[in-house]
This record gives sequence, C-alpha cells and structure tokens, in this order.
Amino acid sequence: MNEKFPLSRAEVIELMRAKGVNPTQQRVEIAQAMFAEPQHVSADQVLTMVNKQRALVSKATVYNTLGLFARKGLVREVIVDPSKAFYDPTMSPHHHFYNVDTGELMDVKHGELSLGELPVLPQGTVAETVDVVIRVRNAAATH
Repeated sequence: MNEKFPLSRAEVIELMRAKGVNPTQQRVEIAQAMFAEPQHVSADQVLTMVNKQRALVSKATVYNTLGLFARKGLVREVIVDPSKAFYDPTMSPHHHFYNVDTGELMDVKHGELSLGELPVLPQGTVAETVDVVIRVRNAAATH
C-alpha cells in the first residue's frame, strides 16, 4: 500500500508491475500525476495535469487507465454521485467528506468515524471494503 508521496518514476513502475499493470509510457505518465501528492482528482483533472506537464494523452486513455488502476488496487475510485467520481492514491482505509457546494472531496481523519458491526452479509459473499462519503454543504448556503 502506498502512503509515501511523491513517488519517483522508478517507484511508479515498480508499483504498477507489483499490481499486474503493464507500465506503458502513457500509464506511467498518468500514474506519476496521481502519485505526485495525496489528492482527490477527477479524470478530467488528471487529463489536464498530464497534458500540461507531460506528453499529450487522450481523454479516453486517461479514463480507461484510471479505471484499470482502480480495478487493480493502485487508486481508490470514490463515486460521490452518479455523474462524478474522484480518484484517490491513498489506499489505506479512510472515509470522505464531499462538499456539494464546492465539489471538494476531503479525507475524514483516521479514527474520527467509527462504524458498528457490519450487517450479516448475503450468503456466499465477503466484505471487501466500506466506503463512507458524508455529503456536506456550506453553512451559508443552507439559510
């Protein structure tokens, strides 16, 4: 699990290989943008980051690569509503606040949210993760 930022190019390639992801040039560029710092970014933000600092990568490549990274456990996909997802390179278990007014996704500090026991799971299943997104809005916007 990565909790060290930023990752060097060699570390990005090593992490990708460890997770079974072929480190193509474009995937490495995208991964380097993701692992530059702890952050919550949309695919469009990653596209802008990669194309501003590095070689040009298509929108489809960014979306497909982030989906692959999420499936392989390189990043977490945090879906805040049906039309908006963020990608988070911090893989340790944690939850999020999502500000619906600003569109900002923030980490809930570790230990600040405690959950009781999980309900009985459907037969033949095991729990993979529990992701909690607490939707907030600016106090001034509620009056």
